[in-house]
Formats: sequence, structure tokens, C-alpha cells
Amino acid sequence: MSKNKVELSPDQHEELLRILKDRFENNMNRHKGLEWAKIQTKLEANVEKLWSLNEMERTGGEPDVVEHDEKKDEYLFFDCSAESPAGRRSLCYDHEALESRKKHKPENSVIEMATAMGIELLTEEQYRALQKLGNFDKKTSSWVQTPSDIRELGGALFCDWRYGHVFVYHNGADSYYAARGFRASLRV
Repeated sequence: MSKNKVELSPDQHEELLRILKDRFENNMNRHKGLEWAKIQTKLEANVEKLWSLNEMERTGGEPDVVEHDEKKDEYLFFDCSAESPAGRRSLCYDHEALESRKKHKPENSVIEMATAMGIELLTEEQYRALQKLGNFDKKTSSWVQTPSDIRELGGALFCDWRYGHVFVYHNGADSYYAARGFRASLRV
């Protein structure tokens, strides 16, 4: 990434911090015992991470703090939008899947988009942890990290919340749907 790409203007910086602080304060059940001032200090010391959070926000992810790793002194952000982020839908799983499509290729792949944004796809375990904080993806679904043995056979995994449970499904990695996007995490 070029240096220009990862820097926010002072106004963008200030606006994003305001949005994140408001979301933090309005959803204390997601991060009991954590203090915004410490998180903001960490964010301001990591401008490239702030840029990635802005990308999560810009694409509809509504990132919020969900955990603090005390050993590493890192805060973990997840996409907490009610449905899979609208700006990250209609994507196949990875570059290989994108290239394998002969017709009606989507604009991008999940893995390429996440990499460009400096974020990581949620794992199945992280997706299940997210669902303990609320009910997400009641109408949409989200791609999750896929084990290599599944991917090598042409598949990829996605999850959603239906009937009071997390469901994990599979699809061809080259498939894409208007109601399927991806959720991500970022460590700061």
C-alpha cells in the first residue's frame, strides 16, 4: 500500500474517531470493562489501522471493539453491522475462484478485497463469538475463512444466523450472491 492510501485527512480522522466512540458507548455489552480513552490512544498511534477501520466503516461494516488481548495489548474489532456489510457483497471467495469464472464475473473476491483493506476474514470461531454479542446476518450470510482442504476441492464456507442458531454452509468458491458478503476483524 502506498503511504497516501493509508492516511486519512484530519477531518476523516476526527469523524471516524467520533463514529467509533459513539458506537462504543452505545454498545457497552460488546466490550464490558474497556475504556474508550485507551482504545483511542492505541488507534492514534496506529494510523494505518485507523485507515483500515475507515475502510470497514466505508463499506458498511460498522466496526466495534469486541475484545482486548491483555498479553499483546491489542484490541480486536469486528464488523458489527446487523447484516453482512453492503459494500462487500456479490464477491466470490478468492482470486482463483474469480479467474475460474468464464461468464458473469463479480468485480472482486473476498480475499483480495480484505487484503487491500488490511483486514482479515472472520474465522468460524470468531463468527460464533460475534453471534454471542447479538443476532447478526438474519437476512444475509457472510463468507468465513475456509480451511485449505475444503478450498483445494473448490469449496468455501459461509455462515448465517437462522432459527436461533449459527449455521455453517458450503458453496463453490466461485459463487457469489447479492445477499452474501464478508465480515472481518482487525487487531490494533
